[in-house]
Order: sequence, then C-alpha cells, then structure tokens
Amino acid sequence: MVPPRIRRLAQDYQLLQQVLKDWPLIQIGGTAGLPPEMYRFTYNLKGLYVSPTGEILERDVHVLEVNLTLGYPRRAPQCRMLTPVFHPNFDDSTVCIGDFWAASEGLDDLIVRIGRMIAYQEYNTRSPLNGLAAKWAAQNAALLPVDPRSIAPALRKEEDAPVIFAPPIFAPPIAAPPATAEAVGLGPSGVVPDVSLPYDTDDAAVAQTEDPWSGKIVIG
Repeated sequence: MVPPRIRRLAQDYQLLQQVLKDWPLIQIGGTAGLPPEMYRFTYNLKGLYVSPTGEILERDVHVLEVNLTLGYPRRAPQCRMLTPVFHPNFDDSTVCIGDFWAASEGLDDLIVRIGRMIAYQEYNTRSPLNGLAAKWAAQNAALLPVDPRSIAPALRKEEDAPVIFAPPIFAPPIAAPPATAEAVGLGPSGVVPDVSLPYDTDDAAVAQTEDPWSGKIVIG
C-alpha cells in the first residue's frame, strides 16, 4: 500500500504538471525527489525589490523554493524566495503562508497565491515579516498591484474530480548554466542564492530590465 504522504506528493506533482502546462506566468523550474519533495518555481511577472542603493525597483522574474517536509500536508510547506522581493509578507528566509494554509489546500493553489503576493495583489500589513515594506505598501496603495494580470492558469482542477495515484515519469536532468549575481538581479555587490541542491533546473534567469516607474522611491 502506498503511504498517504507519498500518494499526496504524487498527486501534487501530477496536478502541478497539468495546471501549469504551457502557462507562461508560473513554471516548474526544478524538482528533487521521487515523487518530488522540493520544487523551484519561476514566476514571470512583475514584483518589487530593493537595489543596493536603496531604490525600490521592478523585476520581472522571481524564483521560489518549496520544501515539503515530513509533516506535510499537515504542516505547511516551507517556502523561501531565491531572488530578492520587497513585500510585507516576505523576508530573506521565509514566505509567510501560515495564515491561510490548510491540509486540504492544493499545492497548486498555494503556488498561485504566492504569485498574487509577489504581484502585490495580496498582502497583509498587520503582521508583516518586513515592516518597512508594510509601511511603504500602506502609503503607496495607489501604485498597487504592481502586476494586475490574472496569475491563475486558465486550466484549474475540477473540485469533484478524483486524482488517481500513478508513479510520475521524470525527465532526465537538464544542465543549467552557472548562476551569477547579474543573472538574478542582485547587482554587482549582491549575493547569489545557493543553487547546490540536485535540481533538474531550467534557465530561469533573465536580464534585468530598466525600471518602468517614472520615479524611484528611496528608503531614507
């Protein structure tokens, strides 16, 4: 008999493959485990980060790492950004998801919700991880959301459709180019995130685009 946790991990993987197939805004950048217990997701949408000079700038590519611990799904997935994000509910090591996680929630729903957070379609300023971002968001609500597009894929799971366990088929590893500070938009003095985990990664990095905002907001 397949253990419940393994069955849930396989269901999550199959559903993510189905829902995110050909969806340009959210892509599975890499996995680890069989079935996967760790993921990297690439978000191709607008979010904010703070430059080394203190300016709040836009960036178009974000990378999220998700770790499904032994307590999953009773315990919430451990999520952290591998690219910088300026948001009330993100810090350098954690994405705050505890307020809305439940074991009955699908991993695909969570991934979409984090995308909405990156785009500032959702944020909580009452119990922030980043107090400065919470203050900025409260003072600049007219500028939000940063990206108004619908983050959810057009194809969503049907509420009553059963998901049947079947061993997933994994593609062979794809070699990824070495990460650089410029590739993830951290600037010359930034620190490159740890990419040593055995992921089958795609090339998720893109060149930093020019800030589209007409003015820059400097943190004093």
